[in-house]
Amino acid sequence: MKLNSNGSATLEKLFGVTVAQLEAVIDLAIAGSPTAYCDIYLQSGSSESLGFDEGILKSTSKSLVKGAGVRVVIGDKVGYSCVDNVNVTNLKKAARVARAIIAYNNGNTTVQADADEKTPHNLYPYQVSPVSVPRADKVAMLRIADEEARKFDPRIKKVSVSLATSDETVIIANSFGDFVVDHRPMVRFNVSCLAEEGNRRESAGAGGGGRHEFSLLQDNGTFLEFTRTAAADAVGLLSAEPAPAGEMTVVLGSGWPGVLIHEAVGHGLEGDFNRKGISAFSGKIGEKVASDLCTVIDDGTMVGRRGSLNVDDEGTPTRRNVLIENGVLKGYMQDRLNATLMGVPLTGNGRRENYRCQPMPRMTNTFLDNGDHDPQEIIASVKRGLYATTFGGGQVDITSGSFTFSATGAFLIEDGKITRQVKGATLIGNGPKALHKVTMVGNDMALDRGVGSCGKSGQNVPAGVGQPTIRIEEVVVGGSK
Repeated sequence: MKLNSNGSATLEKLFGVTVAQLEAVIDLAIAGSPTAYCDIYLQSGSSESLGFDEGILKSTSKSLVKGAGVRVVIGDKVGYSCVDNVNVTNLKKAARVARAIIAYNNGNTTVQADADEKTPHNLYPYQVSPVSVPRADKVAMLRIADEEARKFDPRIKKVSVSLATSDETVIIANSFGDFVVDHRPMVRFNVSCLAEEGNRRESAGAGGGGRHEFSLLQDNGTFLEFTRTAAADAVGLLSAEPAPAGEMTVVLGSGWPGVLIHEAVGHGLEGDFNRKGISAFSGKIGEKVASDLCTVIDDGTMVGRRGSLNVDDEGTPTRRNVLIENGVLKGYMQDRLNATLMGVPLTGNGRRENYRCQPMPRMTNTFLDNGDHDPQEIIASVKRGLYATTFGGGQVDITSGSFTFSATGAFLIEDGKITRQVKGATLIGNGPKALHKVTMVGNDMALDRGVGSCGKSGQNVPAGVGQPTIRIEEVVVGGSK
């Protein structure tokens, strides 16, 4: 087996290993089995986080990561072993361990290679590593954000600001001869404000970031926009009324409310759940699973977005995958193993948290696509309902699709107008059923500002969510009055 040698200098510089040595490790892992597949995932990088609280720098940390994981697949059996100290001896040991885990399997299915163009994207070009920016510059930005929040309104009594930056390089080599190098930056800014008035205390947060240079967050004042949003939301909640309870029409705003699509629908469209037949969408390809107005897309190719990747964590270039089109289920998100076992194409959705973890089908940037309605038209169409702009925590059952979400930013709609802010609203429903009850879709699709992380099977990865303004009928709202 011969690897493409492009990027060999990066491999030797970061890990002290040559392409020829990786080839030897892979040959060892697949020896004696014509259907065995092997890939090696190498990761090297650094990250820094800063926490600014009560007007001073309260916490700071910097960490390094370096290691590799070796995976061997035969049929539907997987062996995986990882090493923290990367050298050819340890990699060969990991290959033997991974192979030994599945040594007695006689599977006759060969993991599939990419069928089309393998050229990686260039979605996050950068010149200056976010981690290398002087700490003094980062602290100065946090201090300005703290001051901006406090001067927004005298009722803002406490402000917490944080900044996380990272820069890592991943190298993926496999038994098909693929050898891919990807340099991945990340920036994330968050601010939380506590407002007080009398005996009432309310808090709100905002933030954003993505795969880009630190300067993009700093130079155009984006961090100040996030800061004012958090302060305004906290102050607004001081006068919010208890949310009503009952079944009603709900209008979800654009952007972050797409987290409901992500949780209640997106996870159910991941390949492993459907291969095992435990998703509410299992076995329904080609069937109507939503309103004609609903088109759901997962797109890992959006420039600079938090959930985007040039290649997934198996080396497959990411794609724009239409999952549901005009209400009809078109396909699932796949990694290499599940795509092989289901006999379908790769989609570029094989993701892992780090080199210690095996890849699995995961979302990148998942959103409901644009419709034709003006957002104001949608709001004006509602006699009485709820307008939700921000969600907090939620729970979803993958098998049934049932969900519960708390709306941290919610307002009443009365006679076609947004009126009073309310608090304590909880949306309760079923993802597949809710999609059938979407009656209007706006033309203002937006992604979240870059704060999302997705958890699955103990692994967390960056992800994006989004949607336009939408109207959903007969949603159960849990409230306090």
